[in-house]
Amino acid sequence: MRQTLSSILNAAAHGRFPPPDGGTTVVPQPSHRDAGVIAFTAHSVVFTDEDPRWVRATLDSLDCDELAATMNPRFLAAFLARTGRSTDTIDLLTVASALPGDPPLELRELADPDHPRVSRARKRRNDVRVWAADGGVVVLGRGVAGRWETAIEVDEDVRHRGLGRALATAARHLVPDGGPVWSQQAAGNARSVRAFQAAGFRPVGAEALLIAA
Repeated sequence: MRQTLSSILNAAAHGRFPPPDGGTTVVPQPSHRDAGVIAFTAHSVVFTDEDPRWVRATLDSLDCDELAATMNPRFLAAFLARTGRSTDTIDLLTVASALPGDPPLELRELADPDHPRVSRARKRRNDVRVWAADGGVVVLGRGVAGRWETAIEVDEDVRHRGLGRALATAARHLVPDGGPVWSQQAAGNARSVRAFQAAGFRPVGAEALLIAA
């Protein structure tokens, strides 16, 4: 049976990763919105509706470490040019299991669909919900391949007080159905990386999402 991105992600969420054989798996896009690359340890997954032969030929043409080829800027630039998409950055991809009970801080759900944070989240996720705490917000929505994803924002004047960790932990209580919750952090955003890892999110790989025009 042919693998899908959803099955690969579900396995990774439970600690079962592609074989560290230096290979690249090419799977179809789960939707028009979502295309890109996920690099696990010594194995990459490219999700695209482009011809897999083009993907492999382009990777083979690079003069670089084979294990790094899918995240090499030259491959990503060729991928972007081929698809007419754009990208922001390469993120650290993390995941955590759900937690029972209520979140560890008081939250109020934002019902205004025109709220700036809600509007931004809806560009990349479906079924978006946003909760606010004093000094920050936590977002949940269905992102790549239908996975539940979270993002947080902390106001500058309340940083370094543990609110980021509390918001990231809250997402584990809020995720529906008791399933895993995913999050991406820019590698250079050390504060965000620390907050999510302190909240129990485990690094599983690197991800570059290609955004449709």
